[in-house]
Amino acid sequence: MRQVVLDTETTGLEVLNGHRIIEIGAVEVVNRRLTGRTFHKYINPDRAIDDGAKEVHGITEAFLADKPRFADVWPELDTFLRGAELVIHNAPFDIAFLNAEVDRLGGQGADSPERVDAVCDITDSLVLARQKHPGQKNSLDALCRRYMVDNSQRDLHGALLDAEILADVYLLMTGGQAQMFSSGVDQEQKSQSESNQQSIHLETEKLRVVQARPEELAAHEAMLELMDQHSDGQTLWRR
Repeated sequence: MRQVVLDTETTGLEVLNGHRIIEIGAVEVVNRRLTGRTFHKYINPDRAIDDGAKEVHGITEAFLADKPRFADVWPELDTFLRGAELVIHNAPFDIAFLNAEVDRLGGQGADSPERVDAVCDITDSLVLARQKHPGQKNSLDALCRRYMVDNSQRDLHGALLDAEILADVYLLMTGGQAQMFSSGVDQEQKSQSESNQQSIHLETEKLRVVQARPEELAAHEAMLELMDQHSDGQTLWRR
């Protein structure tokens, strides 16, 4: 399974007001392993950047003056994204901006470029986080704290850095051992739920041994690699 974790930075919040993409960052994940392949471009939007947006990402018109336009980077971006499952935090925002940029490319009939959500499946990690942690903060920074992902370099938002951080968070959040990183609220809810359940007594001699499937072993190995990255190689399971 090929996934691409993606983030964008923009000139402002409202795509309907003509705001544009100014940075795209994406990282590739295959079978729950980071491959090391990335896509990262700054883009000249040919318009002013809102002051509020500059406070978030720190990107200025002067910095973007010599950068390529979206039309220049689209062929490479289309190749990188096409056919992948896109993982995006608050996906409707980024997809709306990407589709608006694609629409501006023009073309007629078969020559018209396809929108991103027409060639990629979309997974919104914010929706997933809200399902797993209802009633809690589920911003990227909040998820980094919950899953112990290092975001100390995130003084300003940056598309590639945020995509890399989100990839770590997503793999932990969807891994089989995600409960290890749950908050105290999660543990309390779990304990209360377990106390309300009746005890189930099993006869151990009748238990059936089920071997892990290859894809489960691969997912387990990917989780151990992530834990290695965040523990300086001190994962207990590998000792």
